[in-house]
Amino acid sequence: MLKYLHDHPAHAAFDPDTINILSGALDDAWQRVQVSGARFDGQADVARTILAKHIVEMAIQGERDRQRLIEGALLRLRL
Repeated sequence: MLKYLHDHPAHAAFDPDTINILSGALDDAWQRVQVSGARFDGQADVARTILAKHIVEMAIQGERDRQRLIEGALLRLRL
């Protein structure tokens, strides 16, 4: 998650607790993607990046609820 945060200009606005929430949401969302059996034809890094970027964008808008972050990111991938 830190890789994706540093790429975004608002990354400095997140405190350590928020970063932990975002990282956990990304890990949980990615685990659900893997369990779903979704195939990305060698594009798994792209799919994970999409999840991460969406989670960061939601957090910039003020979202801190881990489940809503996960669900929003998964909807972005249409899973």
